[in-house]
Amino acid sequence: MASSTQQLPPGWAAEWDATNQRYLFIETATGRTQWELPVHVPTAPIDDHGASVSPPPSHHNPRRRQYAAGQTQAYYGTTDGFVEPSYGAAGVVGPQTQQPVASGPLFTPGLAAEQQFAAQQQQPLYQAPPSHESQYINAPGFGQEPAYYPPSAPVNQLADQFGQMGIGQKPLQLYTTNLLTSPPDPRELSHPPPEIRLPPNSCITASPYANADYTYQRSTLNAIPTTSSLLNKAKIPLALVITPYRAVKDGDSPVPLVTDTVIARCRRCRTYINPYVQFIDGGNRWRCCMCNMSNEVPQLFDWDQVRNQPGDRWTRDELNHSVVEFVAPTEYMVRPPQPAVYVILIDVSHTAIQSGMVATATRTILESLDRIPNEDERTKIAIIAYDTSLYFFSMPPGTTESTMLVVSDVDDVFLPKPTDLLVNLSEAKASLESLLTRINDMFQDNHTVGSAMGPALQAGFKLMAPIGGKIIVLSASLPNVGAGALKNREDPKILGTSKESGLLQPASPFYKTFAIECSRAQVSVDMFLFSASYQDVASLACLPHYTSGQTFFYPAFSASRSEDAIKFAHEFGEILAMPIMLEAVMRVRASKGLRMASFHGNFFVRSTDLLAMPAVPMDQSYAIEVQIEDTITAPFVVFQTAVLHTTCYGERRIRVITHALPTTSNLSELFASADQVAIATFLANKAVERSITHKLEDSRDAIMQKLVDILMSYKSSMTAAGAGASAQLAISENLKMLPLLTLGLLKNVGIRQSAQIPPDLRAYAQCLLTSLPSQLLIPYIHPNFYSLHNMPPEAGTVGEHGVILPVPLPLTSERLERHGLYLIEDSQNMFLWVGRDAVPGLVEDVFNLPSYEVLRGGKTTLPVLDNEFSQRVNAIIQKIREMRRGVYYPHLYVVKEDGEPPLRLWALSCLIQDRADVLPSYQQFIGQVRDKVNGAGTY
Repeated sequence: MASSTQQLPPGWAAEWDATNQRYLFIETATGRTQWELPVHVPTAPIDDHGASVSPPPSHHNPRRRQYAAGQTQAYYGTTDGFVEPSYGAAGVVGPQTQQPVASGPLFTPGLAAEQQFAAQQQQPLYQAPPSHESQYINAPGFGQEPAYYPPSAPVNQLADQFGQMGIGQKPLQLYTTNLLTSPPDPRELSHPPPEIRLPPNSCITASPYANADYTYQRSTLNAIPTTSSLLNKAKIPLALVITPYRAVKDGDSPVPLVTDTVIARCRRCRTYINPYVQFIDGGNRWRCCMCNMSNEVPQLFDWDQVRNQPGDRWTRDELNHSVVEFVAPTEYMVRPPQPAVYVILIDVSHTAIQSGMVATATRTILESLDRIPNEDERTKIAIIAYDTSLYFFSMPPGTTESTMLVVSDVDDVFLPKPTDLLVNLSEAKASLESLLTRINDMFQDNHTVGSAMGPALQAGFKLMAPIGGKIIVLSASLPNVGAGALKNREDPKILGTSKESGLLQPASPFYKTFAIECSRAQVSVDMFLFSASYQDVASLACLPHYTSGQTFFYPAFSASRSEDAIKFAHEFGEILAMPIMLEAVMRVRASKGLRMASFHGNFFVRSTDLLAMPAVPMDQSYAIEVQIEDTITAPFVVFQTAVLHTTCYGERRIRVITHALPTTSNLSELFASADQVAIATFLANKAVERSITHKLEDSRDAIMQKLVDILMSYKSSMTAAGAGASAQLAISENLKMLPLLTLGLLKNVGIRQSAQIPPDLRAYAQCLLTSLPSQLLIPYIHPNFYSLHNMPPEAGTVGEHGVILPVPLPLTSERLERHGLYLIEDSQNMFLWVGRDAVPGLVEDVFNLPSYEVLRGGKTTLPVLDNEFSQRVNAIIQKIREMRRGVYYPHLYVVKEDGEPPLRLWALSCLIQDRADVLPSYQQFIGQVRDKVNGAGTY
């Protein structure tokens, strides 16, 4: 038997193994172990992992996990007898392939050299062929496709070594296009963003879900520049567009839920464990992908708590999925998870009753009572009506009766009763149903004109402040009584002038200060606004903006038009039924050298980078600008968004979205990786911010200048023209639609140059520009245009992925034929354009009318007729209403070619490639941009 006193060769240590009663010999440089006494060999060049600086442990740690050698090879992967790792159990050998180990020795992970990880990260140029011992990190089988050392293929081996260093990594191919000769193709906007090409070995799993889906989080650049000077040279903004609570539609995979409350986080930067960390020290520790800190793996990480037996860590969702949700343990709670609370404030003034809003709202609430999230039966609800007074409703549980309590003193709001105003939805359902059927009749003859919305908000806040929740305000007139009273400040003379931006700022400080109070008490506010006259959307939208709510606007609402009632009932019903995240905070972490610089969206920034969101609605988008502070040396960077929240079913959870992107010092790769949709989404947020802090004109100039800067940078860096004038206007193929998206943004109601846009419409458009996810925002600034009269036979029929849509056309009226039928949609409205020479057969098939002359324009509901064409047109309209995430239900307008001018001009304003008013056509715009790009170089 070997004795530890025998002379060991340099670099070896001996450790007594009590189980086998013999010495285990450990090579300190690699952590390799063997039972045989090592033989001294002549000193060779430093091996591929580099020498260890730390000596091996002098005694055996009884807490270390021990695995039989065969199991260790299965766990960490071997280099012979490759096993194709399956996703989910990466690198684990099945029982039929695992050979029994004759001597059954034990291998103790964790006795490996401490510096081994750092040495491997430096990627030496020449790597010795792998031995048959277990590799600790990132060996084939260690959650990777085993493609690195095919037997007897030295050339491939060398190529792979270069690949691992990033030398052989295939960069994104850059294709240049000339914008002057290459017309935009609308289909390109539905393409996914440029591929994310991470260096080999960056991810510890072969899972296809290891990087964030772009519908959750996307970056303006899918390759991050290593220095801020390179980013400044490219002129492309670096920003993230995040939709953390994206709806899961048919065909989407649900977000995996980790229920065992074992949450591994970095001790230093608090990053959650994810597919981009490294396991070191034999799997006992993990190295953070953000700050390189070495952390203990939690003891229960490898334990299956459901079966109460050792588990396989490679099946853990957080190592296989980039989007994952953890059930949070008690240390993540300041208080027990709150129930969902809804306080609905209903305007019952004369105008609200007359428009039919109250009747539609109460009927929708009644029909939605069973849809309101209430699985744990803790949901609470209150209804407060208001005009110039406040009307509370007391609903004692167990009865069907309700009592109305009137508070006329709106200057000093108080609750008329301590109990039974905010009631449990399950217990008081009968009295709620009875009340909702009666509210409209109670106020049917109300002739009071005026709105005490501010005091009603204060009352709702008092009612729910101890818990938190959601206030939903339904308002049909300008608030003019009590706190937050507003005056009509609409002045046609200042529209289109530099003073117009003042109308887009809140008129009263009440709305911002009250919103911050709400945010502190975990109260979110949603606004449903219905006024036929000026309502000061800019001031009222402040509340949803700072409390992570939503604003909905129904100008000139009248429930007597069934289309108005259906749209409001659909959107209001969806908001009531939506499962929301409550009392949420969101933080985005990034690798060393990157910093979150500015935040855009509906939330309140509580500290430098903590976003407070009392309630997170589904499909709301946020944009965050990123700064490069230091030179980045890592081959890839990681962004991680974490949202700590309470579900509306009373469970505290953390949603984590991990997004890894490669780094590059190559300008061409930077341009090739740019995501035009994310850039347009970010520019929309920046444009709105600038229009409020500066002037609308400044906002338009800033967008235009950003586009010119990007094109100038491309011309000078990527084309032969350099800084001189050029007859072409070059840009990379993947950014070809950016000029048209920029033009669409400049022509959008939110920032368009015009003296005819009412401030309410402009303010509402700005709410949409800053909160819509890219899937809804892109059609909002670049509508879709379809020809229906000559669509292919499969359009409007059901295919493999649902109803097939026609091919979208370029957005120009040149495509309109006088006998045609067209559909234009911008995710908020749809226009069915009917040419003046449309044949009677077409009009009859679609509208069930004898001829074009008797057809009326305006809001409509298409009849479903007993003919194939009608059914296909209806199927397309229905598909457009349903295909996108979000609660919006677009109106359908019939537009006759020779019909009402306002409606015609509204529909034609969607065709953004045409000239309109003072705004240029796409060709003119491209010409202006080219002149600026060429002229700027000659100043």
